[in-house]
Amino acid sequence: MTTQTVERAYALARSGQYRDLKSLKDRLKADGCRAVDALLAPRSISGHLSAICAATFKDALVD
Repeated sequence: MTTQTVERAYALARSGQYRDLKSLKDRLKADGCRAVDALLAPRSISGHLSAICAATFKDALVD
């Protein structure tokens, strides 16, 4: 289950729907994923996910 949570986090980050790591974590928790904070805590993972979110986020107001 932990690998699935991390893989899901990366998939969501690449979707362009999440502005930052906090919003991504909120979504994972809402989806029922457990231990999200602990799984995404390592700097290598959190930093990478933050960078992906920043690079791919598409603001709904921008066309």
